[in-house]
Amino acid sequence: MSYAKVLCVGLVGVTGHLVEVEADLAAGLPAVIISGLPDATLHEARDRVRAAIVNSGQQWPNRRITLNLLPATLPKIGSGFDLAIATAMLGGTGELPLAPVDGVALLGELGLDGTVRPVRGMLPMVAAAARAGVTRVVVPTANAAEAAVVPGVRVRAVDTLHRLISYIRGEAPLLDPPAEPPAAPPCGPDLADVAGQAFGKRALEIAAAGGHHVALLGPPGAGKTMLAERLPGLLPPLDDAAALEVSALHSIAGVLPPGSPLLRRPPFQAPHHSATVASLVGGGTGLARPGAVSLAHHGVLFLDEAAEFHARVLDSLRQPLEKGRVLITRALGVTEYPARCQLVLAANPCPCAKPAGDQFCDCPSAVRRRYRSRLSGPLLDRIDLHVSLPPLRAAELMANNAPAETSAAVAARVTAARGAAGQRWAASGWRTNAVVPGPALRRPPWRLPTAHTAALRHRLDIGAISARGFDRIIRLAWSIADLDGRDRPDGDDIEEAIQLRTGDL
Repeated sequence: MSYAKVLCVGLVGVTGHLVEVEADLAAGLPAVIISGLPDATLHEARDRVRAAIVNSGQQWPNRRITLNLLPATLPKIGSGFDLAIATAMLGGTGELPLAPVDGVALLGELGLDGTVRPVRGMLPMVAAAARAGVTRVVVPTANAAEAAVVPGVRVRAVDTLHRLISYIRGEAPLLDPPAEPPAAPPCGPDLADVAGQAFGKRALEIAAAGGHHVALLGPPGAGKTMLAERLPGLLPPLDDAAALEVSALHSIAGVLPPGSPLLRRPPFQAPHHSATVASLVGGGTGLARPGAVSLAHHGVLFLDEAAEFHARVLDSLRQPLEKGRVLITRALGVTEYPARCQLVLAANPCPCAKPAGDQFCDCPSAVRRRYRSRLSGPLLDRIDLHVSLPPLRAAELMANNAPAETSAAVAARVTAARGAAGQRWAASGWRTNAVVPGPALRRPPWRLPTAHTAALRHRLDIGAISARGFDRIIRLAWSIADLDGRDRPDGDDIEEAIQLRTGDL
């Protein structure tokens, strides 16, 4: 037999595709030819596979070997094809019967000594195999726990190529994935640690209830960073579908925490202000990898000292915030990553940032305007809540009253509010108020009475707010009503939403 075929999985962005690895061994000068749009890493597989086969005690076939990866029009990226390539080549010699791995997806990178090493993106690859009807996969031992979270797939692990060969020949069993570790208790900073700032805490609770973006402006020490870091603790745990999405993105990026194959808590990303566009929205050579905005999917993206970020970097977030996804076009193809996160911006009011606030500011008015203009109008128009935090007073910092409200207490209200919103929008597929399209809120049955929106309409007519701002205030009002346990917003909810949006008292 000079032909053999096994299954593998390739990734394009976050989407996996079933790949057939064909091996044909023919007479001629010894050579290894790989076709099917392989990248540089995959071209180097010939040397890794050769050494792994020899060091596993097998004979290298000195023939002309042609490897084809189907579909040939799909780009193939990474080293996860090594195990499938080695198995197909040994099957093509006729010495290794491949019936035991018929219909089994083989995934893994080979070391020169024949060890099977872990690869990035195992979770989305196994999920893609399951969608394609594959019910059995063989993965590296280090990836076994990650692969095992995909339902409907029987996962087996290998630590060496020799073990896989012995299994195919019926001489040794494969390894079972480790037992799923117990879920870690939710942890994180508590909202009770934040002194004062009742208005900021209220804004944070409303943002969590509706999935809204927040801009926090105030002097150093006012509590901007402390509030932002506590937002993930107010959000509900991820459901199964969201947990798989988030874990798949972290797996592709290679940042999935050890011992946590399935992330259940909303992620929190806080890139440094020197971050580039590629690190924030995704990029890299070949097909782009996910950036911080995608790694914060279903969670929080926090940009501290936002005015210190490059204006081009900040403006690159405008489309992801609006669409909830990142579409990156490269010469090799188009990559799409989900990016439905909550953005939190924190900034000082001016470069000198005096702790006591504006009354002691040394900055000329032109410097203050230039500093604030780094946050462009179109970006700020996409931020639902604009919250100005006053400097803390000694009485607030040293208060010895009853303990402040904890994150757990606020999170319970947020969960109830999100449940009400999810039930209301379930027929349309929306999960939070922040993603409901404006036209849906302006038409019956969700259109609010004219008497409640009169002040809001006036602001739109005089140009104080944009049409986008109008819709975002309406969404905020729905979130306020959900937190208060009411079916519809009233005039007071609209007034509070206007204050949260514009900062007007």
